[in-house]
Amino acid sequence: MDETPDDVAHMDIAVDLEDAPAYELARMRHSAAHLMAEAVLEMFPDAKFGIGPAIEHGFYYDFELPRQLAPEDLEEIDRRMAANHQKREPFVREVVSRDEALRIFGDSPYKVELIEGLPPDEIITTYQQGAFLDLCRGPHVASTGEIGPWKLTSIAGAYWRGDEKRPMLQRIYGTAWPTQEELDAHVQRLAEAQRRDHRRLGRELDLFSVNEEIGPGLILWHPNGAMIRYLVEQFEQKEQLARGYDLVNTPHIASEKIYRTSGHLETYRENMYSPMSIEEVDYYLKPMN
Repeated sequence: MDETPDDVAHMDIAVDLEDAPAYELARMRHSAAHLMAEAVLEMFPDAKFGIGPAIEHGFYYDFELPRQLAPEDLEEIDRRMAANHQKREPFVREVVSRDEALRIFGDSPYKVELIEGLPPDEIITTYQQGAFLDLCRGPHVASTGEIGPWKLTSIAGAYWRGDEKRPMLQRIYGTAWPTQEELDAHVQRLAEAQRRDHRRLGRELDLFSVNEEIGPGLILWHPNGAMIRYLVEQFEQKEQLARGYDLVNTPHIASEKIYRTSGHLETYRENMYSPMSIEEVDYYLKPMN
């Protein structure tokens, strides 16, 4: 496979070239993202593709699809991935001109946008395995057969390029590891994290809730949760006093004078609540505590 060390700079996670295991793992996960995209293309021939990088614990790929994915779709995607994995399709790298890249991906607005945003001297490459051809800088393993055990973990929504004003795409997350034992251990860690998820515990133990009429992220503490909060605060204050700290309290609102002095109004105004005018003086809610 034609591959240069510069390829590592294009990976979506930082990998030290001297850390060979980390480099190979990221390269394999990037390839797994393409294997998954190939399966999605088989299911949805008119799919539009965003990006599909390796990430810290796995990989993902973003898609514009004709319908909303359901959890059971992951089973079908996984089945098709397994079939293509067995074919040991090679990842073929090719350097193309900008005009050729625009011609190849002309029906994919997301790829076109990426191509048009590349620097004039950028070397543009494609990778193909089987029927799936992608605009990609690499790197990849030699063939799909070199991809280790994987698991598709979830479906989520993701704005194109992280911009809430851009289209919402469907993102499929997965993870891949060199051995089945490592994959099983990672899946077990995910299950343990889910078991300890504060949102689930808050609901099951009747600790708190959130009401849309009040606002997202604004916690309503129930008696059980309020008692835990009280005990934690008491413990914290006793420890602070025992360690020689002083306790202070400041108002939750202040006049604009202090925020001009602090620089908040000049650099942070758009992230502060609107002022309240009292006797011709503007008061602001404290933006941080």
